[in-house]
Amino acid sequence: MTIQKLLGEIKAAALMALGLLIILCGVYPLAVWGLAQVAFPDRANGSLVKVRGQVVGSRLLAQNFAGPHYFHPRPSAAGATGYDGASSGGSNLGPLSRKLINQVRERAERYRAENNLPAGTPVPADAVTASASGLDPHISLRNAELQAVRVARARDLGDQEVKSLIRQFTEGPDLGLFGEPRVNVLHLNLSLDRRPPR
Repeated sequence: MTIQKLLGEIKAAALMALGLLIILCGVYPLAVWGLAQVAFPDRANGSLVKVRGQVVGSRLLAQNFAGPHYFHPRPSAAGATGYDGASSGGSNLGPLSRKLINQVRERAERYRAENNLPAGTPVPADAVTASASGLDPHISLRNAELQAVRVARARDLGDQEVKSLIRQFTEGPDLGLFGEPRVNVLHLNLSLDRRPPR
């Protein structure tokens, strides 16, 4: 192969690489971004939740709510303190892990104590185990119902009023088939914050 032919091959390869770089790193991402902004802008921008113009969270990501007057999310293994969107991930502890068994036992005792439940009361699995991402924004309907009395007392609201809010923010299975009914903790807590006490 002559030098001239080799240089021609290198030039063709370089032009092809440059063309693919422009298409795959410029045109394609811009096209996908533009389509998402037109078709579903809320989801494309993170499903952010705003209160009086201020972003308070995303309805797709859990955040830590503490105190008796809030519904508490699932435990989180994301990051050192949990609920860290930049460190999404599970604990990777298997069902035979002694550490997981002890964690679940401790969380169940703490859950019963904070919700004034008798010893031995069955506790929903999502109240004592972290999700695979550590950022699941939902809790089960049963988990919400068990927390309702505590939240109602702390906010000086009626039990039925709080349970009615739970029903209002209960989402059904995906496509009506997949998964269980669930409650978005952020929406539920924000709705409670908007309600004045009795």
